[in-house]
Amino acid sequence: MSYLEVQFFQIIGEAFHRDILMAELADLGFDTFEETETGCKAFIAAEKFNQLALQTLLESYSADFAFDFSLAEIEQQNWNAVWESNFEPIIIADQIYVRATFHPARPEFTYEIVIDPKMAFGTGHHQTTSLVMAMMLEEDFKSKKVLDMGCGTGILAILAEKLGAVELDAIDYDSLCYESTLENTALNQCSQINALCGSKEAIPDKAYDIILANINRNILLDQLDRYSDVLLPGGKLYLSGFYEHPDLEILKEKAATLNLVYQEHRVNKDWTAAKFIKN
Repeated sequence: MSYLEVQFFQIIGEAFHRDILMAELADLGFDTFEETETGCKAFIAAEKFNQLALQTLLESYSADFAFDFSLAEIEQQNWNAVWESNFEPIIIADQIYVRATFHPARPEFTYEIVIDPKMAFGTGHHQTTSLVMAMMLEEDFKSKKVLDMGCGTGILAILAEKLGAVELDAIDYDSLCYESTLENTALNQCSQINALCGSKEAIPDKAYDIILANINRNILLDQLDRYSDVLLPGGKLYLSGFYEHPDLEILKEKAATLNLVYQEHRVNKDWTAAKFIKN
């Protein structure tokens, strides 16, 4: 499988417009981003790339800002090598240590998670993932049933099991994410995680104590009703993958119609994670 590197060069606009662009690119299937002095680089599986959709997106913002772009193909073998060479361990809340298979163990941390970085999403490096992981440390997962939607590498489900969850379903529509979750579940010796490939239709008909959904605003809006259906009264819902403005208010309004009551949110560079409770 090949990846495309799309390099964006900002022609008109302010620095924050780059963040808006990256958020919108995520909705088009781009899964990795790197800021540059002149704009950013974004990476996407070649089979997911739609140049017409990209041009339509850029044209829709032409009154506010403008970017030019160039394309380059990266073979999977080279992509893995590039990603591995830039993968550094991270520490979250002084308790969680996320490392790759080729990094030394750090047993002094309460929770160590090993992620095989074949793909560059769901490693904890992005603000949305690390925000949710930090909030999870404050939640009681012991003996809980958990759903992880848009699981990516399975990192949130893995942490949930390490925190005491006893039954977990991890779902992603991307078959590569599904395979990655299986591999990383095994790497972390997790036995309670059931990986599924699909979207909201793949959510089993059962009740969950906690739902974790780190995706993007549009998919969250589409799936919120299903989350409410399967979340137990008093259950917790953690959402991330969106910006504080205007996304949070839009999600809060939709959640309120589904008996999902907003509790709090955290922000890192405008990326946001929010907690809701089911009435």
